[in-house]
Amino acid sequence: MSRRTTLRPQPASDKPKGQSERGGAAALAFYRGAWSALSPLVPMLLRARAKRGKEDLARLDERLGGASVPRPPGKLVWIHGASIGESLASLALVSKLLESPDTNILVTTGTVTSAQLMAERLPPRAIHQYMPVDSMAAAKRFLDHWRPDLALFIESELWPNIVLEAHARGIKMALVNARMSERSFHRWRRLPGLARRVLLSFEECLAQDATVAARLSTLGARSVRITGSLKVDAPPLPVDEKSLEAFRRALGIRPLFLAASTHPGEDEPLLQVAEALRRLGSDALTVIVPRHPHRGPEIAAMARAHGFTVERRATGALPSPATQVYVADTLGELGLFYRTTNFAFLGGSLVPHGGQNPLEAARLRTAVLTGPHTQNFDDVFAVILAAQGEGRVTSSDQLTALVSTLVCSPVAAVRLGSIAQKAAEQLTGALASTLGIAEKLLGHAGP
Repeated sequence: MSRRTTLRPQPASDKPKGQSERGGAAALAFYRGAWSALSPLVPMLLRARAKRGKEDLARLDERLGGASVPRPPGKLVWIHGASIGESLASLALVSKLLESPDTNILVTTGTVTSAQLMAERLPPRAIHQYMPVDSMAAAKRFLDHWRPDLALFIESELWPNIVLEAHARGIKMALVNARMSERSFHRWRRLPGLARRVLLSFEECLAQDATVAARLSTLGARSVRITGSLKVDAPPLPVDEKSLEAFRRALGIRPLFLAASTHPGEDEPLLQVAEALRRLGSDALTVIVPRHPHRGPEIAAMARAHGFTVERRATGALPSPATQVYVADTLGELGLFYRTTNFAFLGGSLVPHGGQNPLEAARLRTAVLTGPHTQNFDDVFAVILAAQGEGRVTSSDQLTALVSTLVCSPVAAVRLGSIAQKAAEQLTGALASTLGIAEKLLGHAGP
């Protein structure tokens, strides 16, 4: 479902252009002044975050624009994604770009968990570094070392200082797999001149859907195309085959209810589903995979308070025949659990977070169940749920009824998973479009 529509920029506000530009200059001056005042405190703030596990203490210099490895020779494509979802979406693009033997890749992210995943999954000739903070000093230090020939920003990472500094140096840039929430759009509309300056730095903006394209165009982006989502073309989530076999042996023939990437506020409704399955006399195992693994002990304690027999994967335990709730509080193992079930509830949707990526489940023939809050992936959910004919619930009671039906009807669950997989396949095409734009820009990049 790759759509190559190109949209013309629209006025970002009703203000005259000159007034908007003056406002943009004032906003940028204020932003840079704030960073200049804050910069002496940044190392201390980063060390404080490191104590809470939010930063990598051994690599704090990267957050200040330093580099831990030399720049490789030849062409360098810099790809930036904020966190796990964005960086995973880039992996197929990384592999395609590396088919050119004189091209190297620099991937930057901003979180410790995404750095851990990139260390495991990036191929040779692809380097991971932490994204520097958005001070001018850090931006200049970073760009002085890496000197990228092309920069691809994934989804919605629009840091004014580093974007504008890269543009000032003549670095070709594109915003790819672009996504902009309604909240972010209204926030940028309050600073129309600054939004226009930042977006005009990008040669191309490749939007996931028409809504995002319209928002980028309204804010002043000069070339906006609708290409769909890179996450559709991402390879299926990986799995360690030995771990998969061990889990399948432990599970046996028991049915499984999987709740994937759950968020605070969803644990109680999910345990209500588990309680309903217990009342049905089902021996189904409920597997809860929290979006943030550090929540594992909290979820396990809540489940035990409900009278469930609980095991946690972070302790190395596998489910026994007596285990009723299994908390999978580890990182990067969703591929294992999607391969052991026919349907899954995707978290972040019973609470107003916006939902998680349904394509990861659907591509592994897992039917998708979701709550009402799916604005992060509305277009994708619409296609998959329309094909399934069911899957969206608005309450814990509805979720309980649907899960109970699918647990008791495994043939129907298998059929639904097959439908979800076929629906996901209809959405492909973004990778080819993005690769074409990247190669065109890289060919036009100066020395």
